[in-house]
Amino acid sequence: MAVPTPQPDLSGHIALVTGANHGIGAATARTLATSGAAVLLSYLRLRIQPGPDTSTTYAVARAHPAEEVAEEIRSSGAQAEAVEADLRDAITVPMLFDQAERAFGPVDILVNNASGWTADSFASSGTDRHGRSLAPVSADTIDAVFDVDARASALLIAEFARRHIGRHADWGRIVGLTSGGPLGFPEEVSYGAAKAALENYTMSAAFELAPYGVTANAVHPPVTDTGWITPVVREAVESSDDMFHIASPEEVADVVAFLCSERARLITANVIRLR
Repeated sequence: MAVPTPQPDLSGHIALVTGANHGIGAATARTLATSGAAVLLSYLRLRIQPGPDTSTTYAVARAHPAEEVAEEIRSSGAQAEAVEADLRDAITVPMLFDQAERAFGPVDILVNNASGWTADSFASSGTDRHGRSLAPVSADTIDAVFDVDARASALLIAEFARRHIGRHADWGRIVGLTSGGPLGFPEEVSYGAAKAALENYTMSAAFELAPYGVTANAVHPPVTDTGWITPVVREAVESSDDMFHIASPEEVADVVAFLCSERARLITANVIRLR
């Protein structure tokens, strides 16, 4: 009989989770709240047309406000607020921390989950190996991803660090969600490059903020069913030699919550690849 994994105790802590209206972000917000943290959910509604490469479920999830997730958390007796913010605009970064401080107090857990994902390629356009729309690399495809995954994540870490050091705090957690790998990410080249930048920012934070009691890690989930998994993608995972599992958002959120806990106090400067 499987033994339930005990929830970490995050009572008294305050988390900012980006991209929290669906998928891994929403699951992470729920899990952190269940563990006792007060959570500010940042999100941006995106209108995506369902099609051969995009399910209706995924399109609906991306367009939903995070207020529904926040209300679900509050109904369970935990604390949560939702704020819609476009992370491509740098002014939203301090605004999110101000909002969290007004609602709950200073943020000591930052989860960089939001993404401006788009599939692009140096070699081709049309559709990728999974049948999804594929664009040629351009200024637009680069900016769409880098502005959110790399630039905004770095600015969020910087704001977190400035406030943390300014109030002489001695405990903090930073977790970034990553993808791709050091050898590139074919057919998602800008996304992979932006995630590589996020990893590098996170590793720098781990070393620079360690004297202030902050750990910083990146989590590399396996293919995760956030509503976009098509039969073609599922078949690709099942036939792959290096992809073993389609994870649920909740499984990934459990790892994020563990890294935010006191039990993970010795884990920092790692890219943790989940299988």
